[in-house]
Amino acid sequence: MIKIIIERRIMPGLEEEYEAAARDAMRHSLGAPGFVGGESLVEFGHSDRRLMITKWRDLRAWKAWYQSETRARVMQGLLPLLTEDERIRVYEAATA
Repeated sequence: MIKIIIERRIMPGLEEEYEAAARDAMRHSLGAPGFVGGESLVEFGHSDRRLMITKWRDLRAWKAWYQSETRARVMQGLLPLLTEDERIRVYEAATA
């Protein structure tokens, strides 16, 4: 199991449009093979900063979604709302 952390900064005044586009993206990811779940967070005191945390079965499932035509299409509606490129990090459970 892996977790994907996606950091995004939204253009001022476009928070509502972003929320609609982000919900659409999450709706599409629900059907992706290997998608386990996810959540969207707003940084306290900074409504332009968002953090998406998604959980995937494995790295292969995430890469398939990341490179999919569906995600590319969904991101076309989301990327224009951002002030900079999203930052994506991949995490796995630490082993003792």
